[in-house]
Amino acid sequence: MTKTLLFLSMFSSGLVFAQEDLLKDIDTVKTNTETSQPAFKALQIVTGQSTKLAAKKEWYMIVAHRFGDISAGFKDFFGLDNASTKLGAIYGISDAVSVSLSRETNMKTFEGAVKYRLVKQSENFPVDIVGYNVIGANTELDKDTYPHLKFSDRLSYLTQALISRRFSDKLSVQLTPSFVHKNLYEPTIENKNQFLAGLGGRYKISKRVSLNAEYFVNFDDHSFYKNPLSLGVDIETGGHVFQLLLTNSQINSDIGYLTNATGAWGKGHIFFGFNLYRVF
Repeated sequence: MTKTLLFLSMFSSGLVFAQEDLLKDIDTVKTNTETSQPAFKALQIVTGQSTKLAAKKEWYMIVAHRFGDISAGFKDFFGLDNASTKLGAIYGISDAVSVSLSRETNMKTFEGAVKYRLVKQSENFPVDIVGYNVIGANTELDKDTYPHLKFSDRLSYLTQALISRRFSDKLSVQLTPSFVHKNLYEPTIENKNQFLAGLGGRYKISKRVSLNAEYFVNFDDHSFYKNPLSLGVDIETGGHVFQLLLTNSQINSDIGYLTNATGAWGKGHIFFGFNLYRVF
C-alpha cells in the first residue's frame, strides 16, 4: 500500500510538472503568434503602401483600376468611360524583403520597387518599421515636346518609412513620412524635391471586411496638386484581397498618386476604383 501511494505521488508530481511545461509552451506559441500577425491584411492601405510584405517565394499579381471623375455624371457614365489601369507583379525574396514591377496607363509609367522590413512589432518593440524605395520612369514624354530629353529626365524617386502599430484585432494605424525627387518637373507648379507625411488606418468590421482610410500632406509650398485623400473597403476572399475605394487621385503609381492628385472632395471631383491582389 505504501509503495502504491508513493508511486501515485511521484506520478502526480510528474504530471503537474509536465502540465506546467506544456502551458509554458502554449503561452510561448501564443505570444509568438500574436506578435507575428501583420497590422494590415493587404499590401496597400488604400493606394499607399502598408507594412505588410509578401512572404518568401510568394508571387502576387496586381490589377489596379481607377475610373474617371464621377462628378461628370451620366455623360461619362460616372467615370467609367475614362479609366487608368495598373498591372504589376510582386515577389517575396524572403519574409523580410520583396521586389515589384508595375506599369500604369496614366503617363505610361513603369515603377520598380523594393520593400524591406527593418523592425517587427513585438512585446519588446511597439511598432513595425518597413522601408520602401521606388524608381519610376515616365515613358509618355517625347522629344517633340522636350527636344533635349534624356533618359534620366524620365526618372523620379520615392523613399518612404512605413511605421505601423496593430493596437488590437480590429484597429491598425500607420504613419508614413515620404520623400519624392523628380528629375523633370515644372517649377511653376511644383518643386523638384517634395516631402510628405501620411496617416492611414484600418478598422475591421467583420471577419473578412475592414474599412480603410489614408491622407497625405504635401509640404511643397506652391504645389498645384492636391493632398491625396482616399477611403476604401477591404474584402478578403480565398486567395486574394479585393479593395474598393474612392480617392481624389486617379493615378495608380506610387509617385504619381502622392504628387499629382487633381480631384477635390469638396467639389465631388473623386474617382472610384479597385485593387485586386492574387497570390500564387
